Amino acid sequence: MTKSLSRRDFLKLTGVGLGALAFNPFKPERLPLALPQFPVSERLGRVFSKIDVHSEPSFNAPSLKVLYDDEIVVWQQEVITRGALDPNYINQRWARTPDGYIYAPYVQPVKNLPNAPITAIPNGQLGFWAEVTVPYADMRLEGAPASPHIKALVQGNFPVRLYYSQVVWIDQIAQDGGVIFYRFSENGGRPVSMTGGSYGDLLWGEASAFRPLMPEDLAPISPDVDPITKKIVVDRTENYQTLACYEGGEEVYFCRVSTGLYRDDFGNPVPKDSPMLTPLGEHTTWRKSISIHMSGGTTGTGYDTPAVSWSTLFSGEGYAIHAAFWHNNFGVPRSHGCVNCLPEDAKWIFRWATPQNSLTQGDIVSEGLTNGTHVIVQELTV
Repeated sequence: MTKSLSRRDFLKLTGVGLGALAFNPFKPERLPLALPQFPVSERLGRVFSKIDVHSEPSFNAPSLKVLYDDEIVVWQQEVITRGALDPNYINQRWARTPDGYIYAPYVQPVKNLPNAPITAIPNGQLGFWAEVTVPYADMRLEGAPASPHIKALVQGNFPVRLYYSQVVWIDQIAQDGGVIFYRFSENGGRPVSMTGGSYGDLLWGEASAFRPLMPEDLAPISPDVDPITKKIVVDRTENYQTLACYEGGEEVYFCRVSTGLYRDDFGNPVPKDSPMLTPLGEHTTWRKSISIHMSGGTTGTGYDTPAVSWSTLFSGEGYAIHAAFWHNNFGVPRSHGCVNCLPEDAKWIFRWATPQNSLTQGDIVSEGLTNGTHVIVQELTV
């Protein structure tokens, strides 16, 4: 498989995929771009980088064509192979498309579910939370860029996009030519004391790309179960990356995850005290945020990612269980110390764990760390 490096070399501090088509820098008089005509299928995939489509689910099979960042494909089936990959690859999953096979960790499972927009902010509210339900939405920047992520995109003349499953705070609604647009405000939706690490960027996008969250999206799971009996067990073993939720001794949820990186860019093991590793031991969930801007590190090794959804923080100031829309390599160490999950897994955990949250709270901190959910991060030894 051949990977494109040029744009990622330029965008040292971005944590998401980039679009294949460039656009002219934002001008105030220009409206947000219309949603593309995505392929028609119940299940789609968004490509993360330059990748080959193979005739069979194997890197050794002939390449039929090349796809680029943010191309959307019809995802017909997931195929699990045995022995067809380089032994250094843990994941054996491939996505079958009408044109051939793509290595699944480099394709985000997405859907195209446009929405009927609302035309006004609900009475008595400053805004509302909304989820991106299309493969991606092109956005227009209002004012000067603030975050490293947006600055890099504008400087490189790349599209500013939000992606399927991201959750954002909408604080304004506008209409032009019969089309409704929403404004995403990074600083909105949480108490003033909790900025969520945001830089305050303001982005406009076509409203049909966003589904307003409803109370049932945050409805507690197993609310009648004594919270003290709930427990999350994360296994950060390099070749066995999993998360399980327990009520007493009964496992009620299980998923693959990606914890902190075990190796540097050269394949060398990181020190055992590296902040890149998910911290071992016993922890307690202490903060939950519907959506948060995550950033850290330095140029070349850092990240800057807006609108990371369903974040359940459990250790230190920033270690969290959260959704990841920028990769599909769950089961393999991938993060900067957090526990990456498929968005649907992160949302389930968010609703199940304590403290409980709501649409009006958006961001909540556990009082005195006494009512959070027990989290155990372990590592198997041979």
